[in-house]
Formats: sequence, structure tokens, C-alpha cells
Amino acid sequence: MRIYVDFDDCLCETGRAFSRLALEMFGKHVPYEQMHDFEMDKSFDLDAEQYRQFMLRGHEPEMLLSYDATPGAAETLNEWISRGHEVSVITGRPSSAYEPSRTWLDAHGLKDVRLYCLNKYGTDSLFGGGHRSLSLEDYYRVKFDYAVEDSPKAFRFFGHLPELKVLVFDRPWNRDCAFPNPNYRRCADWESIRRIVAGG
Repeated sequence: MRIYVDFDDCLCETGRAFSRLALEMFGKHVPYEQMHDFEMDKSFDLDAEQYRQFMLRGHEPEMLLSYDATPGAAETLNEWISRGHEVSVITGRPSSAYEPSRTWLDAHGLKDVRLYCLNKYGTDSLFGGGHRSLSLEDYYRVKFDYAVEDSPKAFRFFGHLPELKVLVFDRPWNRDCAFPNPNYRRCADWESIRRIVAGG
């Protein structure tokens, strides 16, 4: 099987780190469980310049390397790989974040997963543009059997795969969203994701 896995808030606790960062940078106190919008400027009520500063800080190498791992992620991905499944981490992080992201994966026992940056959210321009490691054209040529994703904004990248099973990692910002079709299932943790994939 081919399995797509998102990075932020599937493999690591970016949302929790961003909640702390918004308080530190701007005095915006929005607890993680109250982050009801995937758009960080909306969740933290940031103006355009604050948002730009916030995103740049949140993607600095030392910040990216500091994010806590989501429990059970590494064990599950490595189990899939040991069973012969092809696991690709496809992140909406800018291409400038590739190296620290790769370092984070390696440090958390995920040396065998493939990592690709894909401009899912149109934010590459905040980081000076640059090439992406996976173009949209190439992405749409790849077939996946399962996808693990937390962002409702990313669901549009699955429409070309009508049989794809999408496992939505439960987060505050996706609890009110409508799923596009019955192939989408909400999952509370990596153990529930592991069981679903093991059951085929």
C-alpha cells in the first residue's frame, strides 16, 4: 500500500507549540483546545504583519526541531514500512523547512520515510518562494491507498482519488468540518489509525 502522512499535528504537536508561541510573541492567549480555525491568523487574531512574523518564527530551524512528537506516530509508520508499505510524509511546510524537517524525522526514528514539501496552502511566498520538492503536477500522478491528515484545507488534494481512505487526525480545528464523502474517518490517535490500516 501507499500511505500519505501529513507532518504538522499528525507527526508532531505543532498546534500546541504555536499556541505557546502566539502568547510569547504577541500576548495572544488562545489555549490549544480553543484553536478552532486552521488559519493561524484567525485562531490568534493576528494582523497581516503579525501573521508574517509568526509564520517566519514558527518555521525557523530551531523551532521546527523543538516540536514534540505525537505519541505512537513513529512506531506506526515504522511498522507499516516493515510490512512493505510505502510511506510518504507530504508536508505543507515551505521548501526552506526541508532540512530541519528531515533532521527531526531522523532524530525521532523515522529515517526510512520519504519527505516531500508541497505548497498546499499557498504560503511559500512568505518564505521567499523557491522550488518545492514535489510539484502539484507530480503529486497528482501518485496514487495513495490511505491518507493521514488533520487539515480540512488539505482535503481538496484528495478529490482525484475516489477510493482513497482518509484518516482525519482529530484536532480542535477540524471537529466542525464536514467530510467530503464516507471514506473519511475521524481518528483519535495513532493506535486507532494503526488498527484501521491493519484491517485493510
